[in-house]
Amino acid sequence: MTPDNRKTHWQGVYRTKAADTVSWYQPSPLPSLEMVAASDIDPSARVVDIGAGASSFVDALLDRGFTRITVLDIAEAALDVARARQGARATLVDWTVADVRSWQPGHIYDLWHDRAVFHFLTDATDRAAYKATMTAALPQGGMAILATFAEDGPERCSGLPVRRYSAADLVAELGENFSLVVHKKEKHLTPAGAEQSFTWALFRRDR
Repeated sequence: MTPDNRKTHWQGVYRTKAADTVSWYQPSPLPSLEMVAASDIDPSARVVDIGAGASSFVDALLDRGFTRITVLDIAEAALDVARARQGARATLVDWTVADVRSWQPGHIYDLWHDRAVFHFLTDATDRAAYKATMTAALPQGGMAILATFAEDGPERCSGLPVRRYSAADLVAELGENFSLVVHKKEKHLTPAGAEQSFTWALFRRDR
């Protein structure tokens, strides 16, 4: 899928569906917060949320005193939903409309968070571009949270094919620059009542 087609697809999703009806909706981002805790960062850390959509992860970070937050998504319509929800707090967040594959980070981040973007990159060239961006955004010692569909997870999402991963698969995909800190499996319950199996992994950039 080309960048233009990808943007059109996700713009359409967020313009036609309520944020709490999409299959990836979470009432609370508890798995993300558990990984944040495992990363041992504090509220002074600079955090980027990749492909954030209208997720409440930014709400949870602001509630915990984080103020150096970048929320990135290819669909401006998704960011509009999350930004409107913050009210006056919206000014504390850097809202960035960009495709992660071609984004040039304006900062070095302490934590990279991605819930359910990486698994949409079924083409090796797209994955290489993503990894190059992530490596550019993180210093040595920086942390990355990746959540993807697990080996027994769905094969498609939002009408698009996905690539499924175990923790070992993610280790192999990221290569020797990153080491696995902790991982877990999650059964996500969609608003429609279906279960989706996710792999969560926290990595440290070593080189």
